[in-house]
Amino acid sequence: MQLTQCMKIAALCRIKEPTYRPSISDITSMLMRTETNVDAAQINDEMLGIEPLTLMLPSELQKETYEVKLTNETNDYYAFIIETHCQQYHARPDQGIVSPQSNCSIQITIQEQSTTNDDFVVKSTIVDKDLRAEQITQYMSKKDPNEVDEVPLVVVICNPETAEALSKDHHRNFHPPQSFSSYHPTNMRYLSRPSDRAMDLATGAMGSLLHKLGELLKGCNLEDSVKKDIESFSEELTNMQVVLRKLPDLHLNDQDYYLIKRWANNVREMSYDIEDFVDGFLVHSEPTSDAGGFRVLTHRVFKAHPQISDKIKDIKKQVQDEIQKRQEYNVDNVVANAPAEITDTIVPCMSWVPSFKHQKDLVGIEEQINELIKRFSDDGDGDGDGDGNVQLKIFSIYGSGGLGKTTLGREVYDRLKGGQFHLKAFISVGQSRDKKDLIGDIIKEFIGDNFNAKNSNEEQLIAKLQRLLENKRYIIVIDDIWDSNIIESVFLGNNCASRVVITTRIYSVAIACCKNKENVYEMRRLNEQDSKALFVRRIYGTEEACNDVPEEILTGILKKCGGLPLAIVSIASLLRAKDPRQRSTWDYVRKSLVAMFEGDNPTLKEMEQILDLSYRHLPHHLRTCLLSVCKYREDHEIEKDELLRQWIAEGFVITTTHGLDAEDVAEDYLEELINMSMIQPEKIDYNNEVLSCRVHDIVLDLIRSKAAQENFCLVIDGSKDVRQTPEKVRRVSVHFHSEMDGRTLAVAATSGSLAHVRSVTLFSRGRYDINSFLALKYVRVLHLEDRTSKLNLSSISELFLLRYLKIVCYFFSTDLELPSRFEELQELETIDVRSVTASSVPQGIVSLPRLLHLSVGNFSGLPEGISRLKFLRTLGCFNLAATSVDNIKCLGELTNLRDLTICWWRGYQGDPMDTAMQMEALRSSIVCLSESLRSLIIGPGCNIQLPVHDWSSARSLPVRNLRKLDLTSCDFDRCPGWISELHDLYSLRIRVKEVADGVSIVAELRSLAYLYLKCHGEKEEEAVISGFQALKHLDLNCEKLSLTFQAGAMPRLEKIEIVTGYVLPRGIEHLPTCTLRQICLKVVDVDTDEQRYNPLIGPMFDIQTVFRRHHPRAQITNERISRRGWRYPPLMNGGGTTHLNNASLIGNILGADNTYPAPCGPPVHTQRVSTPRRARLSCLQNKLSSLPTQQIASITAARGFQGANKVTDEVQEEPCGYND
Repeated sequence: MQLTQCMKIAALCRIKEPTYRPSISDITSMLMRTETNVDAAQINDEMLGIEPLTLMLPSELQKETYEVKLTNETNDYYAFIIETHCQQYHARPDQGIVSPQSNCSIQITIQEQSTTNDDFVVKSTIVDKDLRAEQITQYMSKKDPNEVDEVPLVVVICNPETAEALSKDHHRNFHPPQSFSSYHPTNMRYLSRPSDRAMDLATGAMGSLLHKLGELLKGCNLEDSVKKDIESFSEELTNMQVVLRKLPDLHLNDQDYYLIKRWANNVREMSYDIEDFVDGFLVHSEPTSDAGGFRVLTHRVFKAHPQISDKIKDIKKQVQDEIQKRQEYNVDNVVANAPAEITDTIVPCMSWVPSFKHQKDLVGIEEQINELIKRFSDDGDGDGDGDGNVQLKIFSIYGSGGLGKTTLGREVYDRLKGGQFHLKAFISVGQSRDKKDLIGDIIKEFIGDNFNAKNSNEEQLIAKLQRLLENKRYIIVIDDIWDSNIIESVFLGNNCASRVVITTRIYSVAIACCKNKENVYEMRRLNEQDSKALFVRRIYGTEEACNDVPEEILTGILKKCGGLPLAIVSIASLLRAKDPRQRSTWDYVRKSLVAMFEGDNPTLKEMEQILDLSYRHLPHHLRTCLLSVCKYREDHEIEKDELLRQWIAEGFVITTTHGLDAEDVAEDYLEELINMSMIQPEKIDYNNEVLSCRVHDIVLDLIRSKAAQENFCLVIDGSKDVRQTPEKVRRVSVHFHSEMDGRTLAVAATSGSLAHVRSVTLFSRGRYDINSFLALKYVRVLHLEDRTSKLNLSSISELFLLRYLKIVCYFFSTDLELPSRFEELQELETIDVRSVTASSVPQGIVSLPRLLHLSVGNFSGLPEGISRLKFLRTLGCFNLAATSVDNIKCLGELTNLRDLTICWWRGYQGDPMDTAMQMEALRSSIVCLSESLRSLIIGPGCNIQLPVHDWSSARSLPVRNLRKLDLTSCDFDRCPGWISELHDLYSLRIRVKEVADGVSIVAELRSLAYLYLKCHGEKEEEAVISGFQALKHLDLNCEKLSLTFQAGAMPRLEKIEIVTGYVLPRGIEHLPTCTLRQICLKVVDVDTDEQRYNPLIGPMFDIQTVFRRHHPRAQITNERISRRGWRYPPLMNGGGTTHLNNASLIGNILGADNTYPAPCGPPVHTQRVSTPRRARLSCLQNKLSSLPTQQIASITAARGFQGANKVTDEVQEEPCGYND
């Protein structure tokens, strides 16, 4: 109350008119009345903190918004009301409740040309936590005035220079020190090398802690005694770090192992605890330019840590206790004399041999692929013309772990999924997936990710799936099934020749799923020749073995691998990493395998031992990064950028002194793990860059076991019972597969195990309370994939140490609520929000000084003030249509920007002039980013073709460092000439009205590996394809274009897609036979009967026949598509051989029948049979007349017809559908 009265007196003293100011006697009297009226026992020095207490506003005022922060550092709940008597001022919120140990931001809006000095009054009082916001006014009015604090917030109008200076002095933000970031240079005071700063499995947070202690001593004004204590225990921690780094590679006896392991675990946990304290302390410091990143600590900081000196003494005592145990356990002596279990780890840089992350090792599997495809095609009676092949068939691929079942299933799926199936899906199951989840995932594959299965039960989902599959030809591969009940009664038979394939390790499951032993395919182990070919290719890149290696050593190693591809690749990768040029390397690996197990055919347990051998040869930093992958679900596809940024956020990767920043280093780590076959690449672009990856389920089991042993990460996924939760969990991943997961999580939360968790990964199905995680103040990484209808993350702004934030909402209807302001999250480096229903971009996001990657998947425009994010590297999916021209121009100031993705969405017809101005502003900004920009995408989410008339001049976009360019939503007349200068460009997507010289413009780009060219004009054109020396994938969507392929063009071509109007390209024989693997033909129907309906749809047959004649090894698929964009039913099978029997031929001639039902298209109208249909009927009758009578009856009976005449009659009565 005394403080409140003093504030009132101060406000009175600042009244402009002197006669109204209090005299000295008045002030004395007021203070005495306060002391008299308030009992000392009632005085509470703790109250709601307010910053600033004065708003210094410039006299030349535009409409502005200022922030006032209310801080509650007590253990009570405080209600507040903000009162103002001037209509020019508005406060939002004007009342509310501040929880204990938290704060609240108030936005004060001052209207234009406000020149009146006025005061706000902030009233606050302690309330019960159950009080609701709408009850505050009534509650406070009934309170004793002596129990309500009233603090005036003074508004002063002054000249602009004074206002700016004073606002800087009064305004206060929480700014964490620059040293928090992994990109910041390392403080070497207590570290030998910059890399020692990284957090790893062996040393815990010791390196990161020592770096921060060095920064703390360098930049903070500490008491001498505190500084001396920190210096003392920092030296001891440095010595402990050296010992910890040696321990994992030593071979210890049982007694020594138990004691030293316990000591090492205690020291690692201590390092985490100390770093948590240091982070919590430093986050309240403010940066200055002259104090090494810190401002001299103020009283406020010490108030946040009132016993800092005592805490430092406690830390010093903990360190002394561990020093005593180190001496008691004789750790130094044991470490000095123990033999090394691992003599050396893998070679950090294996430049002597090419990387294998992009090679597909399909040795010895081609024969099995062909066998399975033949089984799919065989009919019931074997004559090739019966109806056995139109029945649904379920096949099982059975074999032990590591044998390659997933690879076989995937290859068969990829080769058959072309044009012959209406619906296709490849689903991975694993041990923890239930039936409802599986069915929901299959449906999502068919109709899109927006499907919400939450409100449907299992029976309803089965019914929906069966309706989708009804009268459709489909192929579905379900990988890694552990229980046959999961597909029981899911797939109903039809006469559409559908196929379902399951893979499993369990023979009884294989039999139960397909109901027929003949449909069980047991995978074979690789024979000796194929084993050797795979092994040697993995090491050397060719199938020629090293001449220096005796054959008996090579044979002995391969026998121990027992023909298991996973074992072969793992051991080969280990040899390759340890340098196979040395004979000693081969001897070591062979002896290690012999010591592991007897016999030549490893069991699953022995397979894990083989993988463990590779794991134990990884350096500490790679083991740490690998173990972090254990948090993902089985068979989960992991995005590369997501994984690398999380490694950086957790401190596993730091910037080095060799010119590589943290992201470059992290990418090197991933490549090494891929080369060691511990991680498998999934998607690879045409620049040979890994886009996503997976972990084999056996490897996942291994690293989860290691993570549990080391208390590295707690994984709750329902597949295994978590018997005991660690005392302190540093990383947690919850998959919410069952109610058991929720109970396990509840136990961990109530026991306090999660209080110091640093990384939280949630794969949610709506069975959890997100607020319990948002209260964990030490979280650095928050990754949430949500399948609920409402997600409230408004309190996420309390996570002051948060560095990485990713939110994925799978449902279009999910109501996602983000915090209104982001300023407190000064540590954030990555914000990745994928939700179309997220509110507008939160205020304050442009105040995050270390933000590097920003992507918000909604329809929001760029946040105002985007130019403040000077370090931004990635900016994705913002709506340019909702962004002002001035703010678009600000993009040009983001000189570190590498990846820019822009969409355009406007729900109404906008002014073309505005659109043109916005596009011109974008062009000028891109020019300013010419040195930094690597990827520019203007395409996703655009609902108009953007005007780019000024973009076509030769010098309009001199962005020479671009590597990826997508302009498919830009309305170009022709291909702009400046593209020819983009010599580093490897991916180009563009849409034009006429091809003209566009092909020649891009043909000489030396790095171009992928080209998509769409021409939507009506002009008949010709183009000669020459050059393109680096091109691997050509996608031409040019209906009116006649193509000629010249000899020597596209020597590296792997895939070609052509959309044409039944015009046969010339020079097909010049396409490279040795590299071309995929040919996709898309034929657009034209309008004339002569072109469209040649006998037996000959044009399509002719085009495919010509391609197959010159490229018999390529996979050829084809589609007929309408000019208006929809696809017709498939014409024929893809793959190496055409399987087009007479029944299918009739179906293609008729267009829509019960074997190949029509997909969705335009409305069907009843009318007389058109000329094109009569042409097809004539073709049909001619074909039928050449067939034996018995065969005609068999074919037509399968379709419900009685003969050729009946077929004709049926078609004449049939409505004329979209095929006309």
